[in-house]
Amino acid sequence: MKVLIVYAHPEPTSLTRQLVNVTAETLSAAGHTVIHSDLYGMKWKAVYDADDFPVRENPERLSLIAESGHAYASGHQTPDVIAEQQKLLAADAVVLQFPLWWYGVPAILKGWIERVYAFGFAYGYQNGSNQFRFGEGILKGKRALVNVQAGGPAADYGPRGINGPLDQLLFPLTHGALFYPGMDVLPTHAVYGAGHVSTAEEVEAIKATWRVRLAGLFTDKPIPFRSQNGGDFPDRHTMDDHVAPGQTGLVAHVANLVDA
Repeated sequence: MKVLIVYAHPEPTSLTRQLVNVTAETLSAAGHTVIHSDLYGMKWKAVYDADDFPVRENPERLSLIAESGHAYASGHQTPDVIAEQQKLLAADAVVLQFPLWWYGVPAILKGWIERVYAFGFAYGYQNGSNQFRFGEGILKGKRALVNVQAGGPAADYGPRGINGPLDQLLFPLTHGALFYPGMDVLPTHAVYGAGHVSTAEEVEAIKATWRVRLAGLFTDKPIPFRSQNGGDFPDRHTMDDHVAPGQTGLVAHVANLVDA
């Protein structure tokens, strides 16, 4: 299989970057082909703006959606965006590795999503509508695994933890950026207390746990997010009344959390 690793950390000796190395070594040893997107190493342009559209459809007013669709359809996207789209299309699985900064992904990774996910590519797929999303789309059939390093202890991210549940903090990434264009998203692999890891023994234990998790990249069951076109959203917008009755918010989007 081909696996794309997208990672975001500026320090090459960081725990995140060490785990990226483990990812590449482990998957390569298993016979997979590894593709890298080192966002800091690439000096990825994080800001999504007019410079992304060298050939404008409307030079008078910037509409990011319209210009994105025009650039994608006409072949006038910037070379860096085209390269990342090609990596996504070639990959059978995507592994995202990053530290949790201010309750979300680093800005450079958010910018990668914003710029690469062009209209017609990751949204507005096929016919410019919302028909093919949340379980369908251009990346359908691919797998995604998130590895995040959180500074606080696991208790801070528990069901009643002060930071809120990690799965809910990362919902815009897992359900939005990954499931939206069709990927099967595996449960997140988190390293808690990452800012307090201080011994080689601790680092080796974290690496060993991650190797075990990587072994299930193509076999572990994905998060059972409710698909848009599977019957739960008859109008493509609102969950039907018979689905997860009495449940609201993010947990209602995960089938086995409310259907058991």
